[in-house]
Amino acid sequence: MQFQKAAALFLVLIALAGCRSRYIATTITNDTASPVSVVQVDYPSASFGTQSLAPGQTFSYRFKIQGSGPLKMTWLTADRKEMHANGPTLSEGQEGQLAIHLRSNADPTFAFTSINGH
Repeated sequence: MQFQKAAALFLVLIALAGCRSRYIATTITNDTASPVSVVQVDYPSASFGTQSLAPGQTFSYRFKIQGSGPLKMTWLTADRKEMHANGPTLSEGQEGQLAIHLRSNADPTFAFTSINGH
């Protein structure tokens, strides 16, 4: 009886150890010389953003992907010009790190590093 309880507890602990949510850890860095505002990132099934980013400032956010599709980004420059950029295509179940760098006079860079091989 004692062995059965210990075995059941062991199985529950193994199951719980494998139950964690996969997410994308994202950073958006303003590598320009001017502040940007109304920064929004749209990803499959939702979006996130920040009201402003000063030069050199980084904003961090974690999100879970449900569905699949391209990442899209919009922001306003210091002179209130609306900018648009397309990032990588993301799929449900992916996990990793995404670094977005806003650059002066150039499209932003998107660097996605997968943790789980998807």
